[in-house]
Amino acid sequence: MSAGPTTHSSLLLRLRDARDEEAWSHFVRLYAPLVYRYARRRGLQDCDAGDVAQDVLRAVVRDADNLDCIHRRGSLRSWLFTVAHHKVYDLQKSRQKQAEASGESTMLALLHEQPAREDRTAWEHEYREQLFAWAAEQVEAQCSPTAWQAFRRTAVEGHSAAVVAQDLGITVAAVYLAKSRVMARLKAQIGLWEGNEDE
Repeated sequence: MSAGPTTHSSLLLRLRDARDEEAWSHFVRLYAPLVYRYARRRGLQDCDAGDVAQDVLRAVVRDADNLDCIHRRGSLRSWLFTVAHHKVYDLQKSRQKQAEASGESTMLALLHEQPAREDRTAWEHEYREQLFAWAAEQVEAQCSPTAWQAFRRTAVEGHSAAVVAQDLGITVAAVYLAKSRVMARLKAQIGLWEGNEDE
């Protein structure tokens, strides 16, 4: 399995090509669940949240030639958050208009149009979780099953190195070495994507 895009410019250039399945696959696996969860958190039903995720991805495809410009003005992740927020708001507003003649004041409507600080905070938190899951998937494919288990059971599940060593039939030193090497690969994988995002 490929480690993914390696530089900011290569990712943006690759996303311009709708036929670059590898670049789009990495992008969709990282961002589609993030947009979907944001829409669900904002109160949309499952299928509406899925539609919003598709709409945001279509916006990326539509603006693929402008991603470099978007990136220079701020991070791609922030732009996606803004697009997702407006797609959710537009859908909720159209549903509200259909349901009632609208007794809501203009000021209240404007307040709903702006994303709440906690929405942006939750977006960033979920992005970090999604990024870790994506990086873990990439790194696990590069590791031996024993090394991955040593890492997962000590670093993620919190088991002692001695217990994991005994269960896996390796030395405690080998557990620590495997954990250290996997952590380094995870950091490098995340660094590659972060370089794509925030460079």
